[in-house]
Amino acid sequence: MLGGWSLALLKICDLTQFYSPFSGGVKRYLHEKAAYIDKYAPHDEHVLIVPGAKTEVNSNGRARVYSIRSPLVSRTSRYRALLNLRAVEEIIERDRPDIIESSDPYQIGWKAIAIGRVLKVPVVGFYHSHFPEAHLRNAARLFGRAGGRRIMKLGRDYVRRLYNGMEATFVASDSLAKVLRSWGVRNVHAVGLGVNIDIFNATPNDSAVTRKALGVAPGQKLLLYVGRLAPEKNTLTLFRSFELLARRRPGEFDLLVIGDGPHRAQLRTLQRNFKAISWIRYCAEPAELARLYRAADLFVHPGVQETFGLAALESEACGTPVVGIRGSYMDKVIVHSQEDWAPANTAEALAAAIEKWSAKQLVALGRDAAGRVQERYAWPQVFAQLFCIYRQVCAKYRRS
Repeated sequence: MLGGWSLALLKICDLTQFYSPFSGGVKRYLHEKAAYIDKYAPHDEHVLIVPGAKTEVNSNGRARVYSIRSPLVSRTSRYRALLNLRAVEEIIERDRPDIIESSDPYQIGWKAIAIGRVLKVPVVGFYHSHFPEAHLRNAARLFGRAGGRRIMKLGRDYVRRLYNGMEATFVASDSLAKVLRSWGVRNVHAVGLGVNIDIFNATPNDSAVTRKALGVAPGQKLLLYVGRLAPEKNTLTLFRSFELLARRRPGEFDLLVIGDGPHRAQLRTLQRNFKAISWIRYCAEPAELARLYRAADLFVHPGVQETFGLAALESEACGTPVVGIRGSYMDKVIVHSQEDWAPANTAEALAAAIEKWSAKQLVALGRDAAGRVQERYAWPQVFAQLFCIYRQVCAKYRRS
């Protein structure tokens, strides 16, 4: 049997480098998966292997988290490079999972494939980051039109080679699945992500107290952004759009930013120039984050390279509508109208969209959005679908 595989037992091993004390969507997905197993899948087990400050293992029932000592690659995000691949191999050899999932498109992804072949265990990948577009596109422009096309082709070829070495590739949206298929990636499944509706919901709370603590005056609109302060998140466009709003309509808007990253200095400069900006480097407690979502009038999402948009979904679940830039892969998770969203990726267009949305009936829109999210995106529904695919992959691999 493959690691003791049967319909009654599934041991899943997740590998990722996208994991730190300050990381967001990928970490939330992995923790929610472990929570789903604990609550809804009493015969299954979860193993998670991540980089950390020291080598250790933490067990909680049928879940184990292995942390492997790894060097820092970013002091702001606290991300680490998991370079000790032999330690990864030893853990997997000892735990003998039934299926391995890589959330990493770099050395961890290739190592997962190699280990799977040796141990005869199926390997799948979750394409969380659309990195050729998010990271290569700007660099490619430096090499001219022909050179840029060559760099982007190399990126697409890399994605195809890596993920075609796996039994299946998961993506969080149908539109991104179509892109990968057009690149020649086989066995792509659009599974989406979810939200913990027990925490992220529109339950009435102490929003007035929260807003007062943030310095938001009665009648002001509180704008919220949650995510990394980084080029791939397009945060400079957000900062410039708020500067336009603050000059054009002084005293009407406050901005709360939750997150950290390379654009921290630009945010601090904006804070010095405009007092109506609050910054929280990281919010580790989901219930506290939900409280802040509910306190906001409008969530602003400037990203154009998102593969899903988990923060936007959480905001909707809490009853706070979202405004952003049209045409990203997260469009599907916006359950309310996107009319009057920014038609172009410019600060001017985003500022105009924020102005238009701030005049709408945001409370009613948010209440309706929260109900739709509860119906469509609760984590148990998402994982029930995903675990069916896991078992199909295992069964097919066993027969081959």
